[in-house]
Amino acid sequence: MEDGRCSFFLTKKKRFCANSTLKGSQFCGNHNPKTEDRRVPCPIDPSHFILLENLEAHTRKCPLYKQVLALKSQSFYTKGINAGVEDEDGDATLSDPVPCTFNASESISSEYNILLEDSEGNELSVISSGDLIITSDMKRHAIYKMSIADFLALLSKIKSIHQAIFLNIEVSSVMPEACSRWLKKELKQALPFQEKHVLQQASILGNMEKFGLLQMPAGPEILEPGHNDSSESHSTTPAVVEFGAGRGYLTHMLTSCYNIKKVFLVERRSYKLKADRSLRQEQDVILERLRIDIEDLNLEAVESLSCVPYLAVGKHLCGPATDLTLRCCLREQYHNNKAVQSLSKCNLRGLALATCCHHLCQWKSYINKKFLRNIGVTKEDFHAITWFTSWAVDADHGSTLTDVIDRGLHLPNIDDAGLRGTDVESLVKNMKDLDRAMLGLICKEIIDIGRYMWLQDHGQDAKLVKYVSSDISPENHLLMAKCRNPV
Repeated sequence: MEDGRCSFFLTKKKRFCANSTLKGSQFCGNHNPKTEDRRVPCPIDPSHFILLENLEAHTRKCPLYKQVLALKSQSFYTKGINAGVEDEDGDATLSDPVPCTFNASESISSEYNILLEDSEGNELSVISSGDLIITSDMKRHAIYKMSIADFLALLSKIKSIHQAIFLNIEVSSVMPEACSRWLKKELKQALPFQEKHVLQQASILGNMEKFGLLQMPAGPEILEPGHNDSSESHSTTPAVVEFGAGRGYLTHMLTSCYNIKKVFLVERRSYKLKADRSLRQEQDVILERLRIDIEDLNLEAVESLSCVPYLAVGKHLCGPATDLTLRCCLREQYHNNKAVQSLSKCNLRGLALATCCHHLCQWKSYINKKFLRNIGVTKEDFHAITWFTSWAVDADHGSTLTDVIDRGLHLPNIDDAGLRGTDVESLVKNMKDLDRAMLGLICKEIIDIGRYMWLQDHGQDAKLVKYVSSDISPENHLLMAKCRNPV
């Protein structure tokens, strides 16, 4: 360490900070221990912290400030348009809530991001614009504070609910002929992803074709990527909007196998190694990227999509992204009991969304809170259910998970030997792996069945399938829908 340099050691970089020290201190302004208790996350980019007294000045010169302004200036940006509300279906619940409370400060800033702590001083969450995000740590903390009796009552309640709403979700792994060149690796260029992703994407497209959302391309053979077909036979093929598109590899396969010529990729992040260049140059696809959070996307304001029939697709839409997408695509259906300001200028022909990361789901954004209330699920129950879903993906995804599907859930009994005097955390850790996995699977199904039923209740023919086996991906639910009475 050089004289006059900060004495703070950066563990990730394995060196001391190179900034100059403050007068009379061994540390720079960023690492001065006396200021740590006054630091808050930047409201524009929470990955870095600033002094509370410098907050207003910093927000005007933060490196991401101009980028955020550019995102918000887009014509299709409407803050929180698809976010949902806490009590959109009323305040009444049909059952008494199981004791399950969150110890978080209620003094939340409505203007800036701040840290929340529990009663023991543990960091729990970051607040953005006054919205409380219930993290997995917060959910676990609340569950572990429950009594043994209340915890067992909650497990019994979840089991009973699943039995009451049981839906036979078939395994539908469909490998369509249209994707044969990809599946057989008969492509001129190297595939940009692993084989398991090809199998997942092919089955998504195969199930869409089976469900009537896609049609097998006309002609004696399937076109491979790079072949330009300008025939008029595909002029009526709908456009595709991929939500949570990432690098666009699902769209890459979709356009090459089914001759889609107009696509919109919705993604809030910037990625390298995207499929965009191949789509534009080799496949002659008209492509438009919408860099925006799905929560803020007003699809009706996208001029190039106005009056254009389209399909909505998404692979592994994490947590609440599935609910946000449903609101985004079906705004009139979502507001069917409220005044709709204007008729939709978009024409949704169908959707296929592969759900994912149920442990990230939030009460506010969930699309069918009315369904949950009708089956006796409270907000606190919902938080617990979403946390349990992670147990399904923690399991062995080979033969073990197959065994789980074929057996029932065994609930621990309060009179079991060794259970008296323990706490919930100990009980959870001593549960059998198969029972934990089964509970996780049940909770995943409850969440997705609610989404399926919302689509059914709002004029859609819906279907929920397992589009690949669990050894390929434990996140294997595919939610599909199409309008019962298309215009």
